[in-house]
Amino acid sequence: MEKKKVVVGMSGGVDSSVAAYLLKEQGYEVIGVTMQIWQDEDTCTIEHNGGCCGVSAVEDARRVANQLGIPYYVMNFKKEFQENVIDYFVDAYKHGKTPNPCIACNRYVKWESLLERSLQIGADYIATGHYARIEQLANGRYAIRNSVTARKDQTYALYNLTQEQLSRTLMPVGAYEKTEIRAIAERIGLQVAHKPDSMEICFVPDQDYAGYIERETGYISRPGNFVDVEGNVVGRHKGIIHYTVGQRKGLGIALGYPVFVVAIRPDTNEVVLGRNEDVFAPKLYANHLNFMSESDITEPVRALAKIRYSHEGAMCTVRKIEEDVIECTFDEPQRAITPGQAVVLYDGEYVLGGGTII
Repeated sequence: MEKKKVVVGMSGGVDSSVAAYLLKEQGYEVIGVTMQIWQDEDTCTIEHNGGCCGVSAVEDARRVANQLGIPYYVMNFKKEFQENVIDYFVDAYKHGKTPNPCIACNRYVKWESLLERSLQIGADYIATGHYARIEQLANGRYAIRNSVTARKDQTYALYNLTQEQLSRTLMPVGAYEKTEIRAIAERIGLQVAHKPDSMEICFVPDQDYAGYIERETGYISRPGNFVDVEGNVVGRHKGIIHYTVGQRKGLGIALGYPVFVVAIRPDTNEVVLGRNEDVFAPKLYANHLNFMSESDITEPVRALAKIRYSHEGAMCTVRKIEEDVIECTFDEPQRAITPGQAVVLYDGEYVLGGGTII
């Protein structure tokens, strides 16, 4: 039987490197690919930024591919990344939302674009180093299942993948603990065995989102009013792109008690401030839905909902109230439900689906 061909997205990190090794051990014909997504061609800048797709990532990935004895290519996805990730990121902040660029990158660049190009070169699958598992359920649908290591679980950022994409994806790392992955890398002599994980958004390495938007697009965020929950003006803010729901630090205002961002109103250019209890809400609404373990929900269902990557999850009742809108009513009010972020619903260990919080 001819060995199946798989394209592994290699970031130069330990996870994707070991993913390539594991698949080769399992008998696949493995091709390594690094996705070039950076917009500027200034090598010094890219080298400094690093991230998952900078120059050092290419060097590390090429070295690993060489060690594993697999072919290796760099593919240019700058246009796709600009349109689907950077433009979306900037637009969301301008409209008072807090975007999730990694989810957009996964869905439209790492999967849609990479998968399309991989199929064109005769591959059967693509693979990544994500800590998640893909399984075909009894109902025939593909779903993402939590990885064996809860601390590194990356299912939240993958809820948006389609059935077609899941059917052609392998995630060998999801069956291992992170310590085991590093141990494998060390055993086979990979130099990236102890390379630190990249945590931040790759194209904003200093985490100054507002500065990035102003620098890269020339957009100037207009100052406006801070208002309290009753609507009283209590001060001036420096522009809505500088704030996110739940934020406490960097507000530059003293009201005699700890204040937090409760809401952002782009229509009136207001940022609403309140006390900690004002940041809690009993329910959320979400659209741009993608269902995974089920094709849809017609009746109310119970699910565990995660409202941000670091959220432990909370039980809720989910109802579909429009064709592309769900309502999630939590058993207990949740803190800082943030428009623009994803809500991901879990049925046990499996991703039921999710959407964008409105």
